[in-house]
Amino acid sequence: MRNQIDLLATVTVLGVLEQAYFVLQVIYARRKYKVSPPETTGPPEFERIFRAQANCSEYFPIFISLLWVAGIFFHQGVAAVCGLLYLYTRFKYFQGYAVAAQERLGPLYASARLLWLLLGLAVAGLLAHFLLP
Repeated sequence: MRNQIDLLATVTVLGVLEQAYFVLQVIYARRKYKVSPPETTGPPEFERIFRAQANCSEYFPIFISLLWVAGIFFHQGVAAVCGLLYLYTRFKYFQGYAVAAQERLGPLYASARLLWLLLGLAVAGLLAHFLLP
């Protein structure tokens, strides 16, 4: 069974590591810009990093759910490739947002398209599972 989910598990762990990296960037920004918890406002440089991390963590449960459903019911390899691309676009989103709010837009749209693709794959896989003998 493990060989049927190994790629999904790998992408999941990479995603968790990426989320941890984003959290660490907020911690470093708090220290750099002297913004103590629970404050969430400060210099624009801090606020962009904080919002980038928050936005990424808000979408992470959606991503993980779609990754696994698409991987189990459609195709593990296709879902894993989409997952890796999604993680890459979210990393570029985070980097862009940290520089300037406008820099986040290209990667944001790319990551949204990948989520829609994963949703389509998940739905197609589920429909095939329930409707085809």
